[in-house]
Amino acid sequence: MKLVTCSAAAGDRIGVLDSAAGVVRDVGDLLPPGTGMLEVIERWAELGPVLAERAPDLPGTPLESVRLRAPIPAPRRNIFCVGKNYREHAAEFGRSGYDTPSRSTDLPQRPVVFSKATTAVTGPHDDVDSHPGVTAELDYEGELAVIIGSGGRGIPRDRALDHVWGYTIINDVTARDLQRDHKQWLLGKSLDTHCPMGPCAVTADEVPDPAALELETLVNGETRQLALVKDLVFDIPELISTISAGTTLLPGDVLATGTPAGVGIGFDPPRFLRSGDVVEITVSGLGRLRNRIA
Repeated sequence: MKLVTCSAAAGDRIGVLDSAAGVVRDVGDLLPPGTGMLEVIERWAELGPVLAERAPDLPGTPLESVRLRAPIPAPRRNIFCVGKNYREHAAEFGRSGYDTPSRSTDLPQRPVVFSKATTAVTGPHDDVDSHPGVTAELDYEGELAVIIGSGGRGIPRDRALDHVWGYTIINDVTARDLQRDHKQWLLGKSLDTHCPMGPCAVTADEVPDPAALELETLVNGETRQLALVKDLVFDIPELISTISAGTTLLPGDVLATGTPAGVGIGFDPPRFLRSGDVVEITVSGLGRLRNRIA
């Protein structure tokens, strides 16, 4: 099932996206009053069967006339992110000099985990603020994101996928100069609107093999990134196991798995984003993010 959060006059509404028909079916009346995406995920065992049975009979609104918000517009805590998790990207990042002065292109021995502020989250078609005066080196990072369903701590690798509710797409927009100058990643990753998410949240049953998914990023129509998720250095079960080893994962937590080669700093000279640029990110079966740099 593909779920979306829609903006409406009376507040956000949950919808089911029917990709074949090109419509969104508003399922808000099938849910308890005030239910948002986080509550749907938390109560999926109860609410999922109701939506599966009754949503197909509801009227649909053409997708192009619906204003989509991020599937989880206000995550309960920061996005978990993973750096240097595609082999070729680890090499290009090392060569760029934005990581360490040594310009090491070695692969990380353990997952490199950081976070991105919840206030960075924005919709799948919203403009991205260029933040002039704060950054002059804006970059894109297309990523597959995992949405946790059943939370827990100490989740073993062989049971990790049982804790995945679904998947979505994010653009881990990055202010490279802040990332470099502050010698840490939080500030450079967390500027407002720098985490476009969506367009939908796709339940795990529709993605039997996430490693087979293909990710593509275009900037102004030019392909910059193209990779299979199977090329991750640390796969999804390893990431879930590592993060949950001593930190309890909660329903609705979002884990961005890393970006492949082809980001702006991977070029010589770097190709940073400018006002008016359009970044499009697709992951097979999950839809397309399309955001303009304001």
